[in-house]
Amino acid sequence: MVDDQGQVRSWYQQFYAKISDLDPIELLSRQQAAERAFMLMGVTFNVYKEGAGIEKIFPFDIIPRIINHEEWAVIDKGLQQRIRALNLFIHDIYNDQKIIKDKVVPREIIETSPGYLKECIGIKPPRNIWCHITGTDLIKHSDGQYYVLEDNLRVPSGVSYVLGNRDIMKRTFPEVFESLGVRPIHDYPLQLLEMLQYLYRKENLVVAVLTPGIYNSAYFEHSFLAQQMGVQLVEGRDLVVKGGYVYMRTTKGFEKVDVIYRRIDSEFIDPRKFREDSVLGVPGIFDVWKRKHVALANALGTGVADDKVVYVYVPQIIKYYLDEDPIVQNVPTYLCWERDQREHVLANIATMVVKEANQSGGYGMLVGPASTREEQDKFKELIKANPREYIAQPTMALSRVPTIVGDHLEGRHVDLRPYILYGEEIKVMPGGLTRVALKKGSLVVNSSQGGGSKDTWVLNHPNQMSEDYSSGESQSQSQKQAESC
Repeated sequence: MVDDQGQVRSWYQQFYAKISDLDPIELLSRQQAAERAFMLMGVTFNVYKEGAGIEKIFPFDIIPRIINHEEWAVIDKGLQQRIRALNLFIHDIYNDQKIIKDKVVPREIIETSPGYLKECIGIKPPRNIWCHITGTDLIKHSDGQYYVLEDNLRVPSGVSYVLGNRDIMKRTFPEVFESLGVRPIHDYPLQLLEMLQYLYRKENLVVAVLTPGIYNSAYFEHSFLAQQMGVQLVEGRDLVVKGGYVYMRTTKGFEKVDVIYRRIDSEFIDPRKFREDSVLGVPGIFDVWKRKHVALANALGTGVADDKVVYVYVPQIIKYYLDEDPIVQNVPTYLCWERDQREHVLANIATMVVKEANQSGGYGMLVGPASTREEQDKFKELIKANPREYIAQPTMALSRVPTIVGDHLEGRHVDLRPYILYGEEIKVMPGGLTRVALKKGSLVVNSSQGGGSKDTWVLNHPNQMSEDYSSGESQSQSQKQAESC
């Protein structure tokens, strides 16, 4: 909100003036009202600790993160570039493998990645699109630049919280929201549905969201998106393969399903092809997908691009396929499987962030400056025992946003997860999930580790009215008022 000289940044000034005029009690009252709204909406997630699933209300802070239109233009262009290159990369490694043959990415890295599915070799999904929905994690560093922290191309979650945050924020600060000209996000479910429909050429096609069930941490999101799109929410037991197609059990009999938005990891989706003990998937669905009798989003096998070791090669991947330099850079990263880099990490582990290559949710990670000597020694042994599975990065100075703590505001570190849809064209949601480390000084923003979220306001050109009001919602309200008069 403020720069190095303590001056409020221009795009925050209107909001700063608003909260400065509010009595502290009124600000806290609005925060409490927002929390009650989340409780009534049932916006929850599950945290798995010591074998038990604990359901929690998703923590939310009403002080928004605001991004001006110049910064967002760079992010939008950079993420489109990144997703286009990653899609070409995934398609290549399951088909011609040119990037491996040209020694840009080592074969060993690909073939030892848990996300690489040999069963997908030779497959060309509908329209050659693999990564239909991506959540890319960004941080803003002290140099003022945004960096990609990691890519999430399997089953990225969190977009329902983005939509819920926005709904509540428009009620919490309606005047300042409208006057700032915040870009809309309410049409994301429609864009998601249009993208899914684009994958299969057919009239009256049937789309479904495949969920692992009510005990999954993101079940609220699965049901929310299905409801918003107006499609069926199904579990594996609701689907069956018959005659080379996928059918859904209904009260009127079987109905063919054409497109499935899967929220199940690849290894659990077909017990005949992957994990035999899986009761979450649909026996035989892999072969149906392989024959293009059903479209899956995301495609199976995209997890190879989630591998944090593969992440290190993304700048080379962009250059190889697009002949362009990355618009949004990676965080500088050390590969522990390379001897010299591993020795550097072991010698400087106290100042670095070490991550397990195929973990998520803040698990399998060491934040060096906040760790004990015992924890550092443990990670050193893990790295030595399996160097392929670890990367390390310098501790980056994540930007902070004012956050309500008790009865006052304090700075808390944040990151940003925009959501990208790849259909007929690539569309980046203007904003995304700003995750906030609620613990003072912490750099870990994951909800499973005690993090919360904020609404992200991406601004149009200055003084331009918010499209949320000017292009639909306020207009329809005005029409209703006129009709009632």
